[in-house]
Amino acid sequence: MPELPEVEVVRAGLAPAVTGATVISAEVRDPRALKRHLPLGADGLPGDDGLGGHGVRLPFEAGVARAADFERRVTGLVLDAPRRRGKFMWIPVERGAGDESQPGSVPIPLVERGARDESKPDQLALLAHLGMSGQMLLRAHDAPDDRHVRIRLWIEHPAHGELRLDFADQRLFGSLALDRLLPAPDGIDLIPGQALHIARDPLDPAFDDAGFLLALRRRGVGVKKLLLDQTLVSGVGNIYADEALWRARIHPETPGTAIGPRKARELLSALRDVFTQALAEGGTSFDAQYVNVNGQAGYFAHSLNAYGRQGAPCPRCGRPIVRESFMNRGSHFCPKCQQLR
Repeated sequence: MPELPEVEVVRAGLAPAVTGATVISAEVRDPRALKRHLPLGADGLPGDDGLGGHGVRLPFEAGVARAADFERRVTGLVLDAPRRRGKFMWIPVERGAGDESQPGSVPIPLVERGARDESKPDQLALLAHLGMSGQMLLRAHDAPDDRHVRIRLWIEHPAHGELRLDFADQRLFGSLALDRLLPAPDGIDLIPGQALHIARDPLDPAFDDAGFLLALRRRGVGVKKLLLDQTLVSGVGNIYADEALWRARIHPETPGTAIGPRKARELLSALRDVFTQALAEGGTSFDAQYVNVNGQAGYFAHSLNAYGRQGAPCPRCGRPIVRESFMNRGSHFCPKCQQLR
């Protein structure tokens, strides 16, 4: 699954091409990619069609209705700069100049960072979650089709001209949606309603170091499970949890309550270091499922010290890396450097 570095690479790649672009038209090829999208309700606002959100298998008719709603409402929107929280990414939108709202829709004002105007109608964003294999691909208007394209947006940018923005997803765990922007719990930003429960990540300038360290050390759960809790710290998945724990020399099953203040700070520093290095190397690609917006793979896989290296010597001490089962996945660590205490 794409984690913070991979989603951030995609966000940064999209920014120059989509900021200020207008959606000329949209095509939903597979409504299953709209699991998180909720069509307009009877009040003309985004609501619940009674069929549930992500993870729900939609009846055929409901999927067709969601596709039609998405295509109609996204066409004519002007895209703002992409933003991200953890593994969620979104593009705030506004209604294009001179574009009349279609029946049942609402005006969509551009969102200013951290300033929700309660006197205006709901402010919306195009929300993306890449799931296990989602890709956001920028292509020339007449480029050949990529595989597994589920949703296509034709966009026009003032400087770059006509482009295609394709959402491809082989395994269909990802999705696009139009979602309301709401004040974050700390009141600093506006974020999609579906991401309100997601904590900030360690690379976020507003990340609360002291709050995270305190919460980590108060809980008797294994530290790796804590790192994967997106309500505590976001953007960390299996790969980067293993890598940060290896760098900090902490066993994955060490309870948070057993981690001292110094060691907790080392772990947070390790998280930031591994994220920063992974970003510089374009993220981690083990197969063709994660690529950047140009279809290129990242190469951080060559820099991994623990994840996926079971049986290989630990780069620090030479003891073979081991793999143990963990929540239907695996934990990779050095039994010498990362002893359970």
